[in-house]
Amino acid sequence: MILKSLSLINYKNFESINFEFDDKINCLVGNNGVGKTNILDAIYHLSFGKSYFNPFTSQNIRHGTDFFVIDGHYEKDDRDEKVIVSTKRGQKKVIKRNGKVYDTLSEHIGFLPLVIISPADRDLITEGSDTRRKFIDGVISQSDQNYLITLLKYTKLVAQRNALLKYFAVNNTFDTAQLKIYDEQLYEHGSIIYKRRADFLETFIPIFLDRYQTISSGEETVSLAYQSKLAENNLLSLLEQNLAKDRILQYTSVGVHKDDLSFEIDGYPIKKFGSQGQQKSFLIALKLAQFDFIKKQSKVSPILLLDDIFDKLDEKRVEHIVKLVDDKNFGQLFISDTHADRTEEVVKKISQSYKIIKLENNNGT
Repeated sequence: MILKSLSLINYKNFESINFEFDDKINCLVGNNGVGKTNILDAIYHLSFGKSYFNPFTSQNIRHGTDFFVIDGHYEKDDRDEKVIVSTKRGQKKVIKRNGKVYDTLSEHIGFLPLVIISPADRDLITEGSDTRRKFIDGVISQSDQNYLITLLKYTKLVAQRNALLKYFAVNNTFDTAQLKIYDEQLYEHGSIIYKRRADFLETFIPIFLDRYQTISSGEETVSLAYQSKLAENNLLSLLEQNLAKDRILQYTSVGVHKDDLSFEIDGYPIKKFGSQGQQKSFLIALKLAQFDFIKKQSKVSPILLLDDIFDKLDEKRVEHIVKLVDDKNFGQLFISDTHADRTEEVVKKISQSYKIIKLENNNGT
């Protein structure tokens, strides 16, 4: 799968700009603030129907305008595909594939597989469990639409059960039968989600460990583990055991929406004991493992976006990453960097075709 060209109108800092891309490696270079990351985010937008960096759609519209359009032309399975994401202030976002509007966003997820590696990924280490669950769910959903549908149903059920718990508290009432309806449905969908996550991580963790060992030259030992109360008990029992607590809190305190991942280096939490370089290597290994998994599941090489990847990495680790992407298993690659000379020096070592796209303050190329 190849992104052949990209057109942006009123997207973030771009008024109107067009790009033609190389089939293998594309390097976006320029000073900070010229829009390198915004271009990568536009490409991400075409795959997922949303921004990677700003979930508020209206905030991705260029200042002083009331709409944006992202237009991408792809080549996939020897077919031309055109995907357009557009929105107007106050209106619902529209995603079209070859002129046809999707009924739901979930229909589009997985059609254009993509993996992004960005400094923003540090949230996976520093932020709460919600960020890490989104990572697991995002990887699985790109190759399993049924999982995504089940997850959306489960999320809606949790919200409905929470609303019911609040209603009971406000009105000083309680209906066991009514709550049990939600508990049984949460058990049904939650059990499917837990099993799918556990199966996924059983496959994913060895891939991740292999990637990390290659990047770090085996100098450190890292671990990744799935944490879920469903490993010890079924969800229906957990909901019953925590009912009194839930009534006090007025929300559902147990379930797969509380699952987490633990990240460790040499037996200690990487958040506290990992250096910046080690944390970045950990995150890159995590994302490259995501690439490997999605490729295996979808039989398509995802587009790989590397945003400011060379920052905070020593020369040795950069060299290992370059060797990793100099692999026929990788498809199309997009790299952003502030140092044009450094980037070109790196990609010259890769035996693939490449294109340097220089961005300037006036959005010229």
